Amino acid sequence: MKQPERKKALLLLEDGSVFEGYSIGKTGTSGGEICFNTGMTGYQEIYTDPSYYGQIIVNTTPHIGNYGVHVDEDESAHPMIQGLVVNDFTHQYSRKTASEGLHEYLEKHNTVGITDVDTRMLVRHIRTKGAMNAVITSEIFDLDALKTKLSEVPSMESLELSSVVTTKEAYEVGQENSGLRIAVMDFGIKRSILKNFVKRDCHCKVFPAKTTLSEMEAWKPDGYFLSNGPGDPAAMDYAVETVKGILAKNYPVFGICLGNQLLARAVDIDTFKMHHGHRGLNHPVKNLKTGRSEVTSQNHGFSVNMDSLKNSTTAELTHLDLNDNTVEGLRLVNKPAFSVQYHPESSPGPHDSAYLFDDFIQLIKDQKS
Repeated sequence: MKQPERKKALLLLEDGSVFEGYSIGKTGTSGGEICFNTGMTGYQEIYTDPSYYGQIIVNTTPHIGNYGVHVDEDESAHPMIQGLVVNDFTHQYSRKTASEGLHEYLEKHNTVGITDVDTRMLVRHIRTKGAMNAVITSEIFDLDALKTKLSEVPSMESLELSSVVTTKEAYEVGQENSGLRIAVMDFGIKRSILKNFVKRDCHCKVFPAKTTLSEMEAWKPDGYFLSNGPGDPAAMDYAVETVKGILAKNYPVFGICLGNQLLARAVDIDTFKMHHGHRGLNHPVKNLKTGRSEVTSQNHGFSVNMDSLKNSTTAELTHLDLNDNTVEGLRLVNKPAFSVQYHPESSPGPHDSAYLFDDFIQLIKDQKS
């Protein structure tokens, strides 16, 4: 495979820091909130996760592109990230089953990126200063003009994005005659979540984020799933009101990531924007019921407020982050509802927490009996 001509690229951070490198993917300019992911593999799953919409991703693993891309590993129809920053990008890939190279894939989907950046230094900078807006360009090299572009990038705080990435029309997944019917509220769902339900003999109907409860009830689901997704849960009153309606009727509920935050807000528990968030495949979480630690996949920049949860009489903490003692899961005391802040479907892994799908199915069965 012939390597394309190397073009200069720049990365400008909100605090004025500038990083030089070379362009990958589409030639252009793109801005978003910059954050980093510590996963050693699974770059395609990261880039296509709708929860990353509006963000520029820094991969901490240094070699990116070495196994190409495969259509089965997409978590959505196309990359959702606003940009990509890597240390060492390769146009050569060795996996025989790959459908194409990563550069061609990014270029085809209009994704702007930069390589040859000291990502170790950049990640340490973000960990110290916090997540901030940034812009990548391979066409604008006047810093004043680039700063103007950066000033146009909206803050992630108070930003509602689920309505942008959600499905436009409801659709069904799984066999119609399957045992359980799950109404999925799509705030930016990953395909791997639906695969986990189908594997457990569930028939899912995926609804747009702003679907009313009455519309979902007409399908006669056995339980409701609140998906992951991008943006600030505090800007999603429409979703919180729908979740309140679901809870009022005692329907079984399971939430992941943004779904966890929305469940919390539905019972008046606060959420907040984190300093730099959790993103990677290696986050240790303690299950307070079993006492066991799980290695988890995470991707979130907002979290449930621990003090607000502890002061609640309607919910209790079920899972705790062992790195920083933040909320990783909760359950409602008198309702058949629970949620986690991490990703039990975790493609490509780890799979320590897949039992949560079984727990939800058992909760539905218990409620029906």
